[in-house]
Formats: sequence, C-alpha cells, structure tokens
Amino acid sequence: MIENLTPPATPDVLKQARVDFPILSRTVNGKPLIYLDNAASTQKPQSVIDAVSRYYSHENANIHRGVHLLSTEATAAYESARQKLARYLNASDESEIIFTRGATESINLVAHSFLEPIINAGEEILISHMEHHANIVPWQLLAKRTGARLRVAPIDDHGNLELDTCLSMIGPKTKLVGIVHVSNSIGTVNPIESIVTAARERGIATLIDCAQSIQHMPLDVQSMGCDFVVFSGHKMFAPTGIGGLYGRKSLLGKMRPYQGGGDMISRVSFDGTTFKEPPSRFEAGTPHIAGAIGLGFALDYIESIGRETIHNYESQLIEYAVGRLKNCQGVEIIGNPEHRSGAISFTMENAHPHDIGTILDTEGVAIRTGHHCCEPLMTRFGISATARASIAFYNNSDDIDVLVDSLTKVRTLFG
Repeated sequence: MIENLTPPATPDVLKQARVDFPILSRTVNGKPLIYLDNAASTQKPQSVIDAVSRYYSHENANIHRGVHLLSTEATAAYESARQKLARYLNASDESEIIFTRGATESINLVAHSFLEPIINAGEEILISHMEHHANIVPWQLLAKRTGARLRVAPIDDHGNLELDTCLSMIGPKTKLVGIVHVSNSIGTVNPIESIVTAARERGIATLIDCAQSIQHMPLDVQSMGCDFVVFSGHKMFAPTGIGGLYGRKSLLGKMRPYQGGGDMISRVSFDGTTFKEPPSRFEAGTPHIAGAIGLGFALDYIESIGRETIHNYESQLIEYAVGRLKNCQGVEIIGNPEHRSGAISFTMENAHPHDIGTILDTEGVAIRTGHHCCEPLMTRFGISATARASIAFYNNSDDIDVLVDSLTKVRTLFG
C-alpha cells in the first residue's frame, strides 16, 4: 500500500454526514469523541434512530397475517426493507434475502440447512487463515458432526491471501469455499472474483463474509457470482441484532429449515408439517421488526451519500492513516496487504494493546483491543493481540491526527 501523508479532502456530503450522527457530538473524559471502532460496530444516523422510534411509537404490531392497520403498516415497512436490501445487493429476486440476527447466524444457517445434508465424511470445506471466528467455528462443528475436513488457505507475511495456493486447494473433495471479503482485523481485501470463478467452474458452492465490506464499497452479488453472502446490520449503521443472508434462489428452495416455529409453515398437523417457500421458510417466529426497518433506513442513508463516494473517500483516508501510523515512533502495523479497507491493526513497543486502548480512551479516542475474534490470525503473526483503528465515512483526517498525537502519550508512559 502506498504511503500517503496528505490529508484527504472531505466531500461536502460527508461533512454533513458527521452532523447526522448524534453520538459524535458527545464528549468522553472531557474530550471530543473520536470513534475509530467501526469494525466492531458503527454509529447510527438520526434517520435510523427516528425510524426505530417511529415503529415503536406509531406502528408497533406483529407482521404478516394481521388484518388491522398497525399490522399491515408494520408488514409493509418490514418487507420494504427486504426490497431495499435486494436492490442494494443487486439480488435477482427479493426472495433471495433472508433476515437473520447477523453474519454469525447467517453462516450457521448455511452450515445447517445447506451444507450438512450434502457433505460426507472426508469431503472438505475451505476457508482462509484470516477468518473471523464466526467463519471458523460453525464449520468446525459441522466437520465434527459429519466427519468432513476443514482446510485453511494460507496468507503471506504481509497479510495477503496466497491466491495460487488457495486456488490449488479447491478440488474434487471441496463442497464449499467460505472466504471473508475484507479482514476485520488487518483490513485485507481478498480477490473474491478469482476464488468464486474457480469454485463455480468446479460446481462448488461459495459463501462470502461481507460483514466488513458491505458498508465500505459497492457490492453486486450477481457480478460476484457467489452463492451466499452474509452480513451484519450493526456494522453498516443499522441497529444491533439484525443482519442478513443472500442466497441463490435455486439453492434456497432446496434447503431444509434452520428453525421451526410460526410464520415459516404452510400447514401443520400432528402427522407432519409443510413449509413455506424462501425467505419465510428461514424466518421462524417473530423477527426483529424494528431492526429490519432500521436497516432499510440505513441503506437509504448510505445510498443518499453514494457508495462510490464512500469508497473513494475511505480509500484515501485509510491510506492517510497508514502513512501517519508508519511514521509514529514505536508503532508497528500488523500486515501490509496489497489492498486494504477499513481497518488497521498495530502494536507498540513495551505497551500491551489493552493499555494502549485505555490510555487512548482518556483522550476521547475509541479503538478496539484484543484478538478481534481472529486468534488464528494473531498466532500467524506471532502475537496475542493488537490495537485496531477502523474507520467509517464520518471519520476524517483530524480523527487520525488525534489518534496519532494520543499515541505519543502512550509512548511517553511506556517508552
């Protein structure tokens, strides 16, 4: 990645965006909040907060099957969010969008409903060394239940996926390739198109974890060619507890339910049950209605700015942040991927990441410390934890400057 110490200009539309997030006006320890923990969870614009409040204040009712006005209004708002998400991802049909609690549940759903019925002992699931635990543990559990084998594509010392090795590991025993689009820990952007193409040529299903890309760059599931995409709403300016799964229609229709309950059935008797078509088949019980509505408004907000605008600006900002941190005495950036988005992990001489985070908090700077649910990745780099700064479009070069200036306090205390 090219080092750049020139602060990027903030587009006017993004200057206004910062005002739209009420929490960014608060102080922490008497200092203005500098929020750089966006890979863990993003803040919410006023429009999303208002949409959730409006649902509970004026439309609160259960969805589907209700004939009274509140129920029909709530149903319309919930299904409108599904339609927005289908357009956002360029899904071929809104029935390809399933609401879940987030990326973790989406991956578990695919493991249970799609892969478990078709995988046999000795067959393989391929992931990478930079996966979040949510894209490791479900496959480990599945492998233990079925006798399947979990294989891991390596990364190099810069944090790039070793693509040639990864492609060579896609073989006749592979039943699914599950790869993260953007690393939540070191920000590596993976060559998804090459991986998906190689898998599809062999008739192998693909799942892409887009929890760290859906908010930073345009995504088009039809162009990507993948079979499943998972994401979490709270990482894209929506409420917690809501997320989604995109699944190719031809596959969803063949999949068994993930959970049983109300609203996912066509008919129930003591002799047996018939299930609805997707997406209802995979949305048992009362869903997170307010969360889905909030997600829809988060999509509206992102689109009002423009995904290309966001991507171009954030690319410059993350480049600036890398340049500033590289020139900060005592700081070592973990990983130097060819393409980076969103996140930078680093360590400091003589200072534990938890101490770094604690001291930065006294300066009003919020970052994440620990292994970031990526213990195998930490092991690969010979460390147990890092400090991680991660951006969103409401951040600017001043935030990065405050981060770097605050690190001098850490160096003074631990140098």
